[in-house]
Amino acid sequence: MTIDWLHFSPWTSLLGGALIGLAAGGLMFSLGRIAGISGILAGMFSTTGNERVWRVAFVLGLLTAPVLARLTVGLPVMTFEASPTTLVVAGLLVGLGTRYGFGCTSGHGICGLSRLSARSLAATLLFMAGGFVTVYGMRHVLGGAA
Repeated sequence: MTIDWLHFSPWTSLLGGALIGLAAGGLMFSLGRIAGISGILAGMFSTTGNERVWRVAFVLGLLTAPVLARLTVGLPVMTFEASPTTLVVAGLLVGLGTRYGFGCTSGHGICGLSRLSARSLAATLLFMAGGFVTVYGMRHVLGGAA
C-alpha cells in the first residue's frame, strides 16, 4: 500500500470525523436515537409524524452536504474501476448485509462501539473481515480491481 502524500488530507479527515461524531452525539442526546443510516433510511418509509420529520431532515442533510461542498470548495474527481453492474450488485449486497446484521457500519461502528456494545463490536469485526476478504478475492484471486 502506498500513500498519495500529495493528496493526503489529515486535517480535513479529522474535521470530517469530528463532525460525524458531533452529529451522532447530537442525535443521541437530542432524540435518543442511533445515527445508523440504514435504520434512519428504512424508518423514513415506515414511520409517521415527528419520527419521519427528523429522519427526512437527516437524509436531506446527507444529500445536501456534498452539493454545498462542491459549490464552496469543490470536490475531488472520482473514478470507479468497477462496472455499473458490479456497483449495483455490491450495493444490493451491502443493503442485504445491513438487514441481516441489524444495522450498518455507521450504526454499529460509530454509535455502537462508542456505547461499548459487544454486538456492535462483533458486527464491526465481521464488516471489516468481509471487506478484507472481498478485496483480497477481487484483487488476488479474480485479478480485478477492488
